[in-house]
Amino acid sequence: MHPTDPNSSRKSIFLAAARGERPERVPVWIMRQAGRYLPGYRRIRERFSFLEVAKTPELAAEVSLEPYQRIGVDAIIVFSDILIVAEAMGLPLEILDDGPKLGNPVRDRAAVEALREFDPARATRFVADAIRSICNEAGPDVPVLGFAAAPWTLACYMVEGRTRGELAIIKRMMYAEPELLRELLAKIAHATAPYLKMQIAAGATAVQVFDTWAGELRLKDYEEFALPATQQMISEIKAGDAPVIHYAKNCAHLLPALARTGATVLSVDWRTDLAEARAKIGGSIALQGNVDPTVLLGTEEGIRNAVREAIGKTGGSGHILNLGHGILPQTPVENALAFVNAARDFSHKQGQHAETAKATVRE
Repeated sequence: MHPTDPNSSRKSIFLAAARGERPERVPVWIMRQAGRYLPGYRRIRERFSFLEVAKTPELAAEVSLEPYQRIGVDAIIVFSDILIVAEAMGLPLEILDDGPKLGNPVRDRAAVEALREFDPARATRFVADAIRSICNEAGPDVPVLGFAAAPWTLACYMVEGRTRGELAIIKRMMYAEPELLRELLAKIAHATAPYLKMQIAAGATAVQVFDTWAGELRLKDYEEFALPATQQMISEIKAGDAPVIHYAKNCAHLLPALARTGATVLSVDWRTDLAEARAKIGGSIALQGNVDPTVLLGTEEGIRNAVREAIGKTGGSGHILNLGHGILPQTPVENALAFVNAARDFSHKQGQHAETAKATVRE
């Protein structure tokens, strides 16, 4: 295991930041941190397919733990895929080299009605078992994160079949058959909430909701379609003390609406200035992010500067440091480690400056 932090437990630091507080240092983890940039993950993928790893709790736990063991991140996110829910609802799922593909895309009312509700404990038990294994291995002081897609993003994949942002088919449904899209989004929200509840019950400290394609919507359309479904899902999770993190890509124009989703933490990409985000949404919601993943392809000095800038934008208050999207497969492991170490280093120095300032005031 990675050496124990000399400060408070990772979990207490993570939860304090998620509550909007200023812990003794800014917690840090990395989206897609269990992936192709790590040698252990690559060795496993030489023998098993993506879905075999995701659906075998022992393998999923092993690749989930590698970033914690190797680079010392402050949270462990379970290895899985956002389309697991679509598969459980009845759509055949393939994970290909060029991205995921869903069979039998949802294009009409009959297809929406054919989508099934499912019992997460039966249909997706492998996710809960992986979370339990990670919790047992990492111990009680390390936060484990579950996740799922937001209703709009899952609907994009379910309607398009596969997409990298070309959303003509679902947008045609939005403008030509708006009630049908609302029914689909509500059905997804209702199916996803118990899936996330299962993850929390299995030991997840927090859950993250990925709304990758929200930025493709105008504010008006987001508020009319995506926002109500996301609010419904988060409300139905009844997460209690477990934070709900909402990640939205390319969504600076949606920030006031995102603040109304019910999420505890808003995770933003590198296009969004963290100081401006804080000014727009206020202090009641914590922020996560938002270093550009390509920064980790550069120098250690560049990485440290980017970390210093990101933390400086929030003052370390209510901030979970992360990338603005997933880590790139070609990222050197030593650069991922430099990112984590820079977060600790800068937070420590920032804390020292704060204590010095307090002492000066007292004097």
